[in-house]
Amino acid sequence: MSLPPPDQEKHRSSLVEKISHGQITPEFDLDPAEVASHAPSLRGRKLTAAAAFIAGTGFTLFGYDQGVMSSLITGNQFEAMFPQVIVEASHPNHATLQSFTIAIYEAGCLFGALSNLWVGDRLGRRRTIALGGGIMLVGAILQATTFSFAQLIFARIFTGYGNGLITSTVPTYHAELSPSAKRGRMITMEGTLIVFGVAIAYWIDLALFFVNWSSAQWRVPIALQLVFEIIMVIGIGFLPESPRWLMKHGRNAEAMAVISAMEDKPPSDPEVRRTYYGIREAVAVETSSRGTLRELTTGGRSQNFRRATIAVVLMMMQQLTGINLVTFYATILFQRLGLSDVNARITAAANGTEYFFASFIAYYAIDYVGRRQLMLIGVVGQCIVMLLLAILGYVNSVPAQIVSVALLFAFNTFFSIGWLGVAWLYCAEIAGLRTRAATNALSTASNWTFNFVVVMIVGPAFNNISWRTYIVFATFNALAIPVVYFFFPETGGRSLEDLDVVFALAHITGQDPVKVSLRKDVPLAGSSEADEILGVSTGVQYHPAANPPTPSSFSGGAATPV
Repeated sequence: MSLPPPDQEKHRSSLVEKISHGQITPEFDLDPAEVASHAPSLRGRKLTAAAAFIAGTGFTLFGYDQGVMSSLITGNQFEAMFPQVIVEASHPNHATLQSFTIAIYEAGCLFGALSNLWVGDRLGRRRTIALGGGIMLVGAILQATTFSFAQLIFARIFTGYGNGLITSTVPTYHAELSPSAKRGRMITMEGTLIVFGVAIAYWIDLALFFVNWSSAQWRVPIALQLVFEIIMVIGIGFLPESPRWLMKHGRNAEAMAVISAMEDKPPSDPEVRRTYYGIREAVAVETSSRGTLRELTTGGRSQNFRRATIAVVLMMMQQLTGINLVTFYATILFQRLGLSDVNARITAAANGTEYFFASFIAYYAIDYVGRRQLMLIGVVGQCIVMLLLAILGYVNSVPAQIVSVALLFAFNTFFSIGWLGVAWLYCAEIAGLRTRAATNALSTASNWTFNFVVVMIVGPAFNNISWRTYIVFATFNALAIPVVYFFFPETGGRSLEDLDVVFALAHITGQDPVKVSLRKDVPLAGSSEADEILGVSTGVQYHPAANPPTPSSFSGGAATPV
C-alpha cells in the first residue's frame, strides 16, 4: 500500500501539534504584508482545478500530436502532396521515409527536452511552458500551410521542439503545485488526457478521411492543435509559479503565498508552515553545493545520480514496451490485419477511445495500489500480449487476425494501467529539488530518444521481419520486470521533500532505497529527525533538544519489496 501509514500520520500530527504549541520556534522572517501582496487570485480547489486543467491541456496536446499522423499519412490527399511516403514494391525505401516523417517530430521533442537543462531553471516553470506553447503555435501553422516535403519536415521538428519544452516541464510544475495526498491522481490524470488527445485525433482523422477531394483532409486535423496551444499559453498566465522554484530563487514570501493558496489556509496555519519548512529544508540541502549539471553525477545523501538514472531508464523502458508501435501505426496495423481503409480507421478510433477509458483504472488505483505495483502489473500484461501477437502473426489466419485486433486493445489497456501516466508521475517525484528540472529534462529526452528509435524502426521492421517484430518488444517488456522490482523505490504517499529523507536514510544506513521506501518509520520532511538525517540546519529551532534521535535509530525494520 502506498498511502501514508498510521505511524507517519501520528508523526505528522505530532509535528503540527508542536508547531501549534510553540515547541518548534521558527525563525520566521517573512513580512505578512509582503506575503499577502503576492497572494494568487485562485485558492484551494479552484487553484488545484485550474492547474490540473492547464497541465491537462498540455498533455491533451501531446496526445493529439502523437495520434494525428496515424491516419493522415495513408490518406489519398496527403499521399498526393507527399508521394515520398507511399510504400510500394517499386519504392521499398519509402517505408523508411514514411517512418522518418512521423519520427522526426520526436527528434524535435528530444532537442526541446534537452534544452530544458539550461532553460528550465532560469525561466521558471510557467515561462518555460509559455515559451514551448508559443513555439508550437508557430510550428502548427507551418505544418498546416506546407506545400513541400522539406517544409513539412522542418515544421515537425520545430513543433516538436516546443512540445519537448512542455512535456519536460508540465509534470514537474503540476507535481510541485499539488498536495501530496492528491498528487498521484492529479498527475496520473495527465496520462489519461494524453490518450484523450490521441482519441480525439483518431476521430477527427476519421471524419476528415471522407473529404477526399481537398487537402483539408490533412490540413484541418493538423491545424486543430492550435486550439489546445492557445488555451495553454493564455491559461498559464493566470496560475502562480511553483513555490519550490520560487524558494530556490530566494522569493520566500511569494512561495509562502502560493503554499497558503494551495492549502487554502492562512500562512500562520501549522500545516502550511510545515510544508514551508519542508521545502526550505530541501532548499538548504540542495544549496549546500554549487548548482551545476555535474550534480547529476553525485551520490551521498542526495543520491542524485541514482535518482536521475532511475528516471532516464524508466522513460526508456516506457517507449521500448512498444506503445508507439500501436499509437503511431494503429491504422496501418489494422490494415495489415485485413481491414479496409475505412474499417481500419474506425477500429483505430475505437482503440483510442477504449485506451482513454482504460486509463481511469490507474487514476483510481494509483494512491491505493502504489506506483511500483501498477508498473509491474502493466509490464507483465504487455509482455504476454506481445508474445501472443507474435504467435498469431505466425499462424496468420483470419481467426488469428481477429484475435490480434482484440489483443491490440488489450495491450493499450495494460499500458494505461501501469505505464501511461505513472511513468510521468514517477519521474516528477523521484528527483530532488535542485536537480529536478535537469532530471526531468533528461528523462523526457530519454522518452523522446527511444520514441524516435521505435517509430523509426517499426515500418522497416514489419517490412523485413514481419510478426517477429512483436518478439522484440515482448523481450523488452520481460527485461523491464526485474528492473522495476529491484531498483524502483515506492514514491506514493510521501511529499516530494519526504523522498529526500528516504534516499538520505538509505545512504547513511547502507540499505537499499527500495526497502527504505517501503518502511513505515521514515521521518517526515520538516521534522528534527529529518534534519538530522539530511545533515542540514534550516533555521528552525526544535524544543526540547535533549537526546535527538540519531540516523542509526532508523536502521531497522526493512520490508521486502512488493
